Amino acid sequence: MNVKYALLASVLVAQSAMAADNTDPNPLTEVGVVKVEWQNPKDYRDIKTSTERQSRFEARLFETLTKNINKQAEKSLKPGQTLFLQVTDLDLAGDMRPTFGATPGDLRVVKDLYPPRATFSYTINEGDKVVLSGEEKITDMSFMYNSQRLNDRPFQYETTLFTDWLKKDIEPKISQ
Repeated sequence: MNVKYALLASVLVAQSAMAADNTDPNPLTEVGVVKVEWQNPKDYRDIKTSTERQSRFEARLFETLTKNINKQAEKSLKPGQTLFLQVTDLDLAGDMRPTFGATPGDLRVVKDLYPPRATFSYTINEGDKVVLSGEEKITDMSFMYNSQRLNDRPFQYETTLFTDWLKKDIEPKISQ
């Protein structure tokens, strides 16, 4: 009789863990002048984690990137302007490699062979008026060689991917 209860309890715990890991299919993050819709993250090329529950990792990733993009957007955009991104694909720097039991999870190997990439559409608004919009596929092939990026910030390469795009592509268009 105790075995039945133990099995039932384990099934209930597994179901509740799976239910807790179900997330919004298109999470939305917003900080300051930036709003980001992360469309179908389960289909992204590589946002895998090796150390924590995938849903928690994604939430941390999306919140961190939105916060960091906002820091640059506040400098790049004119007062009263907002940036809306719809991210359709994201590939973190590096590649996940199996450790075949040497560690509890896989290991992310960061080499210049695996640059960060993103595919998204964007809209810059000033009130209700669209000032600028477009679609982008960005990649940072030199992410390993820029000395300013050598620090321990989370998602530093991906942050730089987006902030460089704002500085190099958006700022000149807005200032025209």
